[in-house]
Amino acid sequence: MSSRPEADDPRLGDLSEGAILHAILSRTAPATHTLIGPGDDAAVIAAPSGTVVATTDTLVHGPDFRLAWTNGYDLGWKAAAVNLADVAAMGATPTALLVALAIPRDLRLSFVERLADGFRDACDALAPGCAVVGGDLTTSDVLTVAVTALGDLGGRRAVTRAGARPGDVVAVAGELGHAARGLGILFGRFTEHGVPVAVDASKLAPGERGAVDAQLRPSPPIGLGPVASTAGATAMMDVSDGLALDARRMAAASRITIALDSASLGADPAGALAGGEDHALLATFPEGILPPGFRVIGEVREQGPEALLCDDEQVDVSGWDPYRDWDSASG
Repeated sequence: MSSRPEADDPRLGDLSEGAILHAILSRTAPATHTLIGPGDDAAVIAAPSGTVVATTDTLVHGPDFRLAWTNGYDLGWKAAAVNLADVAAMGATPTALLVALAIPRDLRLSFVERLADGFRDACDALAPGCAVVGGDLTTSDVLTVAVTALGDLGGRRAVTRAGARPGDVVAVAGELGHAARGLGILFGRFTEHGVPVAVDASKLAPGERGAVDAQLRPSPPIGLGPVASTAGATAMMDVSDGLALDARRMAAASRITIALDSASLGADPAGALAGGEDHALLATFPEGILPPGFRVIGEVREQGPEALLCDDEQVDVSGWDPYRDWDSASG
C-alpha cells in the first residue's frame, strides 16, 4: 500500500496515458542486449547467437492473483519471474521483457510505479542484464498483466521437453510444493465468506511466511537454465503446474516413463507432486552428470503403460488446470 497522501497519488483515471507510461518507464533499467529501448514503435534487441527464444504468460486478477493478497511490487516481481523461468527452461539467458497492462481506472499511480519497481528488481536479482524494453497500456475493469520474454541461447542448443532418454537421471533445481502451500494458507486463513482479505503477517509462523512469499514473490533459479544446457541436459522444463502434471508432459514429449523417488521429494512428497507455481527447473541428464544446484529425484525408464511413477506406483495427482480447477466462488 502507498503511504503517499491521496493528493500526491492520483487515480489512473485522472491521468493521461502518457503520464502513466512516463511513471512506469522512468523506473525501468537498461537491458544489456537492447539496441533501441522504450519510446519508439518497437524495441530492437540484439540476438548474439542468431536465435531468439520467446515466451508469453498472462496474469489475470482472479485466477492468477488477488489484490487483497498482493501489492504492485510483488505482482511485478511475480509476472517477471514466471516468464524468466520459461526462458531459462529452454537453456537460454533472458534478454528483454515486453509488458502489456490492462489496468482499472480506480487504481492509484503508486500501484503501477511499484509494479514497475517489481519488474526491475526481479530482473536485476534473477536475470541481470534483462529489463522491460516496451509494451502496451490500456484500461480494463479486470487488472491483467501480459508479459512476453525474450532470451538468447548464446550458441547453445535449445533444451526441449522431448529429449529425455532411458538411463538419464531426473533432477530438479528450486523448491517444490512451497508456493502451493502458500496458496493454501492464503485461501485457508485470509478469506471471509469467500472473499479474500488482506494478509496479516503477524498471524504467520516463520515457515508459513516463506511459503506465502514463494507464492506471491517466487524466485526461480533462472541462472541454472544455461548451466544445465551447458552441462548436457537432455530435456528440461519449468514446473509451473505441479511436478506430477509437468513430469507427465515431459514423459509424453520424450516418449519415456519418469520414475520418481518419494524420499527425494522432501518432507511432503504429496505436496511436492501436486503443488504448482514454484517454477523450479525439471531436467534430465545423462548418468554421471549433475551440475551444481540440481538434485536427483528419479530416473528415466523405457516407455511403459504409465508416464509417471513414484516409488514404482501410479501417481494419482493431476496438477493445476485453470479450466478445470478455477472457481471464482472460492475466493
